[in-house]
Amino acid sequence: MERFLGLFPPPTFQSWHPKGGSFIRPNKANFGVDFLTAVKNRYGLSDEQDVQHGTENTLVFGKKTVEFVGMDSIAEQQSRLNQLVDISVRECAVSHAGQKEEISRTCANIRHINLSKNLISSWETVTAIASQVQNLEILNISENKMKFPSTSTSASSVFSKLRILALNQTEITWAEVLLCAPGWPALEELYLTSNNITVLERPDNVLQTLKLLDLSDNQLLDGNQLHLIAHLPRLEQLILRNTGISSINFPDAGFGCKTKMFPSLKHLAINGNKISQWSSINELDKLPSLRSLQCHNNPVMDTEKNPETLRQLIIAKIGGLEVLNKSEILPAERKGAELDYRKIFGNDWLAAGGNCNPEKNKPSEEFLAAHPRYPLLCLKYGAPEEGELKGRQPSTLKNQLLTLTIKCPENPEQKPVEKKLPESMTIQRVKGLLYRLLKIPGSELKLSYESSKLEGKEVELDNDLKPLQFYSIENGDCVLVRW
Repeated sequence: MERFLGLFPPPTFQSWHPKGGSFIRPNKANFGVDFLTAVKNRYGLSDEQDVQHGTENTLVFGKKTVEFVGMDSIAEQQSRLNQLVDISVRECAVSHAGQKEEISRTCANIRHINLSKNLISSWETVTAIASQVQNLEILNISENKMKFPSTSTSASSVFSKLRILALNQTEITWAEVLLCAPGWPALEELYLTSNNITVLERPDNVLQTLKLLDLSDNQLLDGNQLHLIAHLPRLEQLILRNTGISSINFPDAGFGCKTKMFPSLKHLAINGNKISQWSSINELDKLPSLRSLQCHNNPVMDTEKNPETLRQLIIAKIGGLEVLNKSEILPAERKGAELDYRKIFGNDWLAAGGNCNPEKNKPSEEFLAAHPRYPLLCLKYGAPEEGELKGRQPSTLKNQLLTLTIKCPENPEQKPVEKKLPESMTIQRVKGLLYRLLKIPGSELKLSYESSKLEGKEVELDNDLKPLQFYSIENGDCVLVRW
């Protein structure tokens, strides 16, 4: 028996994973369906339903009568399929394109396709489907474990109108992205999350139309990898959540200068990374077009316990920022943040060689590296005066909290709000707080207060740089907000 078995070599098989695989019975395996079958099943237009519920039609050829079942239903089905513009066959076991030209004949008006989480195993299958959709603009093929071309693809008309492409969780590498990219001449948004992309390469003559790039949940080797994609001319939004980067720098620009990298970048998301130094936040001010930043869950955010102070520091460090962590920065809040920053680090500026006299003003390189916007703030608001930089009085009276009632006389529907504020808080910072607390649209606030001891007397809070204690506000007084 052993000699007989030796005549036959042991069976071999190849699995997707190099180190493991499983045997299953053929009748238990799902080999998938073609695209059009999945569409019909998903939208309740399968042929079986037409036969069960269709009407009968007869045609006479000479002496013979021929009966057609479901003719009216088939025509209606054809009409409905042709009207489909946005198609989702997510998790419908699509594995292949089907008969050639069948999709283009049946679904001529498709523009958006969701093919995520199916059984598509190669980019060729995607191309075979897309080649039959003349006006394809949006394509989502995430969560399909696919093989991609190993050589550069030539430009063709298959994806000539494609604007948005999602390739999340497809195991694609950045090198494979660049090999496929010549076929995406009009692409504006590319989503590549969770693909184990660690190394980037410079896109030469490809992806030049890209406006949004999402690389979240790919563990990049370091922040310097970003330099390789920094010259995409139209990139406006870069999403780098949970990419493991610990620092950001733009070495082509000095203190207070703008980088040539990411010339069009307006929105940046770096949530959930390992950024621990304020120097990386300083670097973001070098981006010439940056307007919106998301930076939650980085170690540097733990260096300041007060979230309000943390927000003010970031605002003061990045001059062009208009939205921080999805919250709008109003002009009053920016002004307050910058004035406070100028005051807080004023003594450090003097100790480092700063001076109100321009001829003697020579702050050290170390200070400028830590506070690159400080000279600009001095130009904007004037150098801090000696009186401003005196240390706070230790007396508890100077730092006690005031319990105040906030009212909006011009908006009766707005209920009064009770708030505890430090006596030392400037009017500018009070305004910034009220913008967010009352959700007031962007306009100039006018504040005044009524004393609980002098009914009917209203005192205007007209100097943004003065603290509340300057106006002799006491516990129980009422602050009136107008705009």
